[in-house]
This record gives sequence, C-alpha cells and structure tokens, in this order.
Amino acid sequence: MDISNNNTIEHATLGGGCFWCTEAIYERTEGIVSVESGYSGGHVENPTYEQICGKQTGHAEVVRIAFDTSKISYSEVLEIFWATHDPTTLNRQGNDVGPQYRSIIFYHNDEQKAIAAASLKKTDASNQWSDPIVTFIESLENYYKAEGYHQDYFEKDGGRNPYCVYVVKPKVDKFEKNFKAKLKKN
Repeated sequence: MDISNNNTIEHATLGGGCFWCTEAIYERTEGIVSVESGYSGGHVENPTYEQICGKQTGHAEVVRIAFDTSKISYSEVLEIFWATHDPTTLNRQGNDVGPQYRSIIFYHNDEQKAIAAASLKKTDASNQWSDPIVTFIESLENYYKAEGYHQDYFEKDGGRNPYCVYVVKPKVDKFEKNFKAKLKKN
C-alpha cells in the first residue's frame, strides 16, 4: 500500500522495551500499515545498535508505526501500548535493563501529545498497575531506522532465538488472547 498520498495514514513512535516485542505485536494489529524498528530520543546522529546498547547515546529502542485512522485510532494504538509492556519500571522491561528500554511515547503533533497525556492519566487511574507509571511523553525530535537485521525480527527468527521464544512469544500470545477483536484478518 502506498501511504505517501493517503490522508488517513498517521504515524506513532513508541518505546516499550525491546523493539522486537513491540514490533511483533503491532504487526498483528488491524489497521497497522507498517511497523519499523528504530531509535529515537538521543543525541548521536545515525546511532548503531552497539552504540545504543552502550547506554551513552540517550536513544530508546522504538517502533515507528504507520496506522490507518479509518481502521484504528491513536487512542487504540496507545491502549495496546499500555497493555503490552510494563510502564512502571524505569529504564527496564523484564531482564532488559538500560535507558534504551525506557517506556516512552514520542508524539508527532499537539493532538497526539494531548491524547497521550489523557491516555496516561486514564491508564494510571484504572489501577491496572500497582506501581506508578513512569512513561515519558516527549516530542519526536529524531528517528533513525534500526539495522536491517532488526526489522521483522520475530517473524524471521522467532522460533530459533531463545529470547524470542521466552520473551517475545509470550507477549505476542498475551496480546492475541486479550485483543482478539484487534487482530488482522488473514
């Protein structure tokens, strides 16, 4: 699908820990046109994965999502975000530790900023989490596409890589169970 001239396509940039997990979830979501793993929020231009893992660039592992607003709203994209990672752990998701794994929403415009703030407030008030939410909400200042081998990682390597078997797959399974109505129809 050519999204360059489609006025129902918007973008979201989200960091919910390892981008392999987040990418795999949104690739299964109805209304999502594309998902790309990358890096945002740092001070080094064109960072590499090795630099990101060194925890000195300030970047977070993120996914850039193109979504069709006639099929899924930004609020619904965020509903999935809150439910598929732990937004209460600072710079950590499970055994993945470091600022590159922080929970963060990079908004693309003022409307997204307002929706993200309202979504955080609603999620926090829901008592879904026993600890306070520490998710950052920041303006998207930069985005760099991750190396090719990170793209569609779970789809390509999920059955062989132990991380995917023990970390990504359970998250995907939980998403598929809890969001049946939002799954792509194949």
